[in-house]
Amino acid sequence: MHDNGHDNGKTFHGAADAGEIQVDVAIIGAGPAGLTAGYLLTKAGKTVAIIEKDATYVGGISRTVEHEGYRFDIGGHRFFSKSQQVVDLWNEILPDDFIQRPRMSRIYYEGKFYSYPLRAFEALWNLGLLRSAMCMVSYAKAKLFPAREIKSFEDWTSNQFGKRLYSIFFKTYTEKVWGMPCNEMSADWAAQRIKGLSLWSAVVDGLKRSLGLNKLNDGSGKQAKTLLETFRYPRLGPGMMWDAARDKIVATGKGRTIMGHELKQLAADGENGWRMTASGPDGDVVVKAAHAISSAPMRQLAARLHPLPDTTLEANNLKYRDFLTVALMIRSEDLFPDNWIYIHDSKVKVGRVQNFRSWSPEMVPDENVACVGLEYFCFEGDGLWSMDDADLVELAKREMDILGLVSPEKVIGGAVVRQEKAYPVYDEDYAANVDAMRSELEERFPTLHLVGRNGMHRYNNQDHAMMTAMLTVENIIAGERIYDTWCVNEDAEYHEAGDEGAYKALPEGRQQVTEDQAAALNSMRDVPERIDGSKIADGRKAA
Repeated sequence: MHDNGHDNGKTFHGAADAGEIQVDVAIIGAGPAGLTAGYLLTKAGKTVAIIEKDATYVGGISRTVEHEGYRFDIGGHRFFSKSQQVVDLWNEILPDDFIQRPRMSRIYYEGKFYSYPLRAFEALWNLGLLRSAMCMVSYAKAKLFPAREIKSFEDWTSNQFGKRLYSIFFKTYTEKVWGMPCNEMSADWAAQRIKGLSLWSAVVDGLKRSLGLNKLNDGSGKQAKTLLETFRYPRLGPGMMWDAARDKIVATGKGRTIMGHELKQLAADGENGWRMTASGPDGDVVVKAAHAISSAPMRQLAARLHPLPDTTLEANNLKYRDFLTVALMIRSEDLFPDNWIYIHDSKVKVGRVQNFRSWSPEMVPDENVACVGLEYFCFEGDGLWSMDDADLVELAKREMDILGLVSPEKVIGGAVVRQEKAYPVYDEDYAANVDAMRSELEERFPTLHLVGRNGMHRYNNQDHAMMTAMLTVENIIAGERIYDTWCVNEDAEYHEAGDEGAYKALPEGRQQVTEDQAAALNSMRDVPERIDGSKIADGRKAA
């Protein structure tokens, strides 16, 4: 991986030679949003300083971690976007290192693989005659005698598919990811997340596919739009993109990244100016800037702003879902061809298993070794999060054995990567809390800009985190707020179908988001909310 050395004083760990840094823009966080902003600002001639609390890696959740030559993608990142602006930027930063990879994800249940999304005939065949018959009886019962009072995810999904299919293909995985029972999740989220999907439609679609009848009814003879079959990917993982972005920022002579330093205070410094203090192992770094861009979690930023916002209490109530990856090196051929498989089995805690070679063969240095990453969804400080790394590796080995995927004696190595604040939690109060802080900051501090997933407490993917930074840079260069960055988000189907770059870049000088861009960016990506107003459990309390 990249050496985060001193690079002529522009990229460094320590603070001894830093003194007080004067730049145009101070940036908190070297994830996709922060580095996109830094790259575009330095390209436009602005000076920037980026602080990053990780001492080794840039990229945030999109980083690539290396262990003894093996590379791990934290979460899995397909490089696909409907925004041509984002695609162009990827190509500009990393022009020669993309590879085209097959897209494949399946569900693993009781020793068998199921297509994702589900194919009705395949699912029923895999379940066997007796269980399939019971599932169809359960489905018929739900259609003939549906529940009248629909409150929860469980109610809605059982009505749509029957209790048995719900329990097999929805309940276990959903509860693992979100850490709450399905009968406490809002039915509204189920209706939005699984919109348009029905068992009968899946059966009809399966018949059409088998008979070659899934053509568009427009005279073109083209196939109906389906899931992406391939995607682009950096050959050494997503961190390769963000290493390159950092290097290009430094190479301009106008930007520096300060590794191993966490935000200590962001203080309003006179009229529209900022004084940012970051603490590290060798002391503090002080950055003075006209503008500040924050991709730090809103909760953290509110606690470190000076003067403290009136909405600090609201921000402190924001919650996050965390996860960890246990990577296993296995003396074996690849266990499965998928990029990842979803584990729908209540006997194990693992929620998803990545196959790193399927992302890129160059991520696994030994062709005789398979490398997989078991993903465990948890809350920072809970039992899983607090386990020793060695114990987590042993847990992963046991669970792979329980699933029938690999025998423990074939595992020749392991590593653990923890990712805090991976998912912003949408509890019953989050929207009001975010809106309160956003409104106050926009009114009091017009030169403070929030970007990215945690910076805005919104469930953005990588390309949309980048877009919030891209529009923020346009606002800074223009000297006024010409774009509403809060319009940027995605719907649940955004990365599943459609054409890359379908929505083109803005014309030169255009100061409003086009209709096509709005269609791509404006719909909220949903996550579940509780139906009973109960507060997040002890494991989810604010740190």
